[in-house]
Amino acid sequence: MKKFLSVVTGLILMISTSVFAEEKLTIEKQLVGIVGAISGTVKTETRELKAGDKIYLNETIVAGAGSGTQILLLDQSTFTIGEDSEVVMDTFIFDPATNDGKIVASVKQGSLKVISGLISKKNPDSLTVEVPEGTLGSRGTEFQTIVSKGKTDTLLIGPGKNNTLGMRPGAVLVGNNLGSTLLDNPYSMASMTKGKAPGQAKKITKNQLKKFNKKMKALRVAKLSPEEKKGKRKEMKKQLRKELKSMGFEKEEIKSIIKENIQKDKEKKVAIKKERAEKKKAKKKKAKAEKKKNKKKKAKKVDKKKGKKKKATKKGSKKKKATKKGSKKKKATKKKATKKKATKKKKAVKKKPAKKKKKAVKKKVKKKKKVVKKKKPKKKIKKKVAKKRKIVKKKRAAKKKRAKKKRRKKK
Repeated sequence: MKKFLSVVTGLILMISTSVFAEEKLTIEKQLVGIVGAISGTVKTETRELKAGDKIYLNETIVAGAGSGTQILLLDQSTFTIGEDSEVVMDTFIFDPATNDGKIVASVKQGSLKVISGLISKKNPDSLTVEVPEGTLGSRGTEFQTIVSKGKTDTLLIGPGKNNTLGMRPGAVLVGNNLGSTLLDNPYSMASMTKGKAPGQAKKITKNQLKKFNKKMKALRVAKLSPEEKKGKRKEMKKQLRKELKSMGFEKEEIKSIIKENIQKDKEKKVAIKKERAEKKKAKKKKAKAEKKKNKKKKAKKVDKKKGKKKKATKKGSKKKKATKKGSKKKKATKKKATKKKATKKKKAVKKKPAKKKKKAVKKKVKKKKKVVKKKKPKKKIKKKVAKKRKIVKKKRAAKKKRAKKKRRKKK
């Protein structure tokens, strides 16, 4: 079907020259293009469109739900209108002798896909599409726009700076009174909303691309439907050949034109396939490299964590050993201190009664009566010694309790 469409585009040029030479149409009935393909119900203000119908200036083309159409303009530009769309051809000026002209179309709602033709080749700034939020200036390329409530999304599809088809690098200028954004990389998009400058150019995501493709789904289904048999296609080709003959072309010229168009289509397909294959390979390589990097990073992190844990456990064991040693030393020092204190107290206790005994013995010798009276102090001394011993025992018990509490806390 694509081959057929390319043939039709070639024929339209020939038809356009005959139309401009033979027919002198008024501004109200100025011919703009022909309906190449159609799916579902597509209408204008006065009629329902069919494949092969002529499209005139200032006609509003309305595609319903699950419908779409492809209009082939006289300068070989193609306008593909998606479902739930409303498009008007406001301006169409074309001189087939010099390829000079101007195209202005307005999209009130829905989706429009544009492939620029001879007018854009001659002057890239001569094709513009008006949307509610601003304007889209096509510079010799293929692009698509979706107009929804208060927002317009524009996608650049066509050839980039380093395209393999030898075509002029394409671009779309998305702009309004508040600013502009240039889309010059294939599959980059920009959005416009009311009262705001256009957003920056961004690479389209898979989900966003699905939305753009969905708008043109009905037309693709129509092209690929099994109802279009080979016989019908042959009849269409015959009609086209007849028209070319009527234009004054010979058989050889007709064949060469058809062959050239077919070859161009093949070359484009091959180039597109190569680009896609290269992109896929590059993506796979990047993905593999990223996976390897992530694995290495994870392994390094795990090794670092293990090293830290080992160091922490070693430090912990050393600290525990140190604390154990410290506690043992403290216990030893405490025991020594308690022993020294106990020995000192015992000595003190022993020394005091000895002195008093000696004094008491001397007093017995001197005065027997006084010695009898001084037997009472012995009881007092004993009581004091007992009290001191009790105090020492209490202190030892208290120390032991404290030591036990400290051990429990450490554990």
